[in-house]
Amino acid sequence: MTREYDKLVRDDVPRIIRESGETPVVHVAEGDAFDRRLREKLVEEAEEFAESGTVEELADVFAVVDAILARRDEDWETVETAAREKAAERGGFEDGVVLERVE
Repeated sequence: MTREYDKLVRDDVPRIIRESGETPVVHVAEGDAFDRRLREKLVEEAEEFAESGTVEELADVFAVVDAILARRDEDWETVETAAREKAAERGGFEDGVVLERVE
């Protein structure tokens, strides 16, 4: 039975599929298409984390962000610096503040 996915997967997934006796049909995304696929994957993984709340799903988010940083020739220090700057301007998320409305 054919199943359609059309999504970015981890590099070893085709091998795992072949080992299970199935045949993966794949192509390699490059350039802007690869960048777009990584952004889509980030949203997918973030939604899965939002649903489950597990560290395993959070690790997938981490892996995708790491890949995005590598594509941009950036590192985690860049993200940490930006996060500190935003926190200095607008605060962090430690207090659990929920904005209900603005009147």
